[in-house]
Amino acid sequence: MNSEALREFWKYRELFYFLTWRDVKLRYKQTVLGVLWVILQPLLSVFVFTLFFGKLAKIPSDGTPYFVFYFCGLLPWIYFSATLSNSGNSLISNANLLTKVYFPRTALPASAALSGLVDFFIGSTAFLCIVVYYHILPSWRLLLWPALVIPLVVLSLGVSMFLAALNVRYRDVKYAIPFLIQLWLFVTPVIYPMSIIPESYRVFVGLNPLSGIIEAFRACIEPTKQVDWQLLLISFSATLFIFVLGGVYFRRMERTFADIV
Repeated sequence: MNSEALREFWKYRELFYFLTWRDVKLRYKQTVLGVLWVILQPLLSVFVFTLFFGKLAKIPSDGTPYFVFYFCGLLPWIYFSATLSNSGNSLISNANLLTKVYFPRTALPASAALSGLVDFFIGSTAFLCIVVYYHILPSWRLLLWPALVIPLVVLSLGVSMFLAALNVRYRDVKYAIPFLIQLWLFVTPVIYPMSIIPESYRVFVGLNPLSGIIEAFRACIEPTKQVDWQLLLISFSATLFIFVLGGVYFRRMERTFADIV
């Protein structure tokens, strides 16, 4: 991000805040359960994963209780997938704003990414209660939990900016995003641990930046699991590359949004 982009961000900081808060309010407007959906969504998914992949398919969890194992993997995954879905369609769904007034177009995908953090931190609080219930005593690595949110957000925003810009030109992207999210789930160690992947294939799984991030989240909670710093470094590098690539493509396409949206 160059100095001009930073100055623009600071100049329109109140707009970023307004759009983020608007997304948070709209998400649960006129819903019966409201913010409880933040906890119910991962809980219901964890129940299904535990039953089918844990109890029936017998996929190992590296000695961690299945409920904790799946909940820990699903929290960052749900944030990532929801951000791709919301941010990837943010320009199309706000077409009226794009054609009426100038503002940094990055505010739209960024606000969707930032608003999702509210759900993530509420879910994290519920998850810590579950960890206490299972009498798991995390180590000092729990301090890494909030730090790992940064690459998670950067990765989500990088992919989202690319998809959002592409979606303006090619409307098929709107239909491809759910399919992309579904495929990405199976190449990410959410359902399974990295330990079951043969050593010769782990480098390919490591190229998926979400792999190292989710494995690091699990290492924060599981006392016997060590952080794979090499895998995490690969994830950080890939995340930075994707963010720069997505940002460059978004900025290049930005001047044409109002004309073709």
